[in-house]
Amino acid sequence: MPKLVDHEERRAHIIDALLRTAADSGLHAVTMRSVAIEAGVSVRLVQYYFDTKEQLLLAALTRLAVRMGERVRDRVRAAGSSTAPRDIIEAVLLEAIPTDEESRTFHLVYTEYAVLSVTDPALAGQSFLAAPNEMEGFLVGQLAAAQQAGDTDPCLDARQEAVVLLAVSAGLGLSVLLGQRTADDAAAVLHYHLGRLFPDARTSEGL
Repeated sequence: MPKLVDHEERRAHIIDALLRTAADSGLHAVTMRSVAIEAGVSVRLVQYYFDTKEQLLLAALTRLAVRMGERVRDRVRAAGSSTAPRDIIEAVLLEAIPTDEESRTFHLVYTEYAVLSVTDPALAGQSFLAAPNEMEGFLVGQLAAAQQAGDTDPCLDARQEAVVLLAVSAGLGLSVLLGQRTADDAAAVLHYHLGRLFPDARTSEGL
């Protein structure tokens, strides 16, 4: 009896091959052939699942976004439902710092996608570009909750502080990718900055 083909598994296998290729050589070096070689399949099979390179790129981006969203939610859950907003904010922002191979691949490829979207109309309209706006809204909510709880200065502009936090975490993540500092050093800088926003707050162990 012929073995049944798991098409979703094959698609995922091909997408993962693209991500590895992009992480090693950059998006500019990705071709249908290079992905096929990395995946150990034929170019025809890659084209069976993805008609164009653009389709493959967008599928890879969607996979990245879903996985990193799961990682952020895992960090928030690990912080606990009764955890203070300061700890939740730190848990979320730490995900912007590449600490392992998966997060390094995400941030490297995501950065390349973002730059490419500036000149590629097909990428410019994709939903992944809205992720920073969604995160900004989330941080505003957490900062507002912290102000209500008396954990930070009630006179702070929560929106402006959220923008600064995102800029700091993104810059730290990029500095790790560029080898300017280690992930531990970047996390220490983030911890220091949050300590200025929440001078009297205590963080949960393990964050």
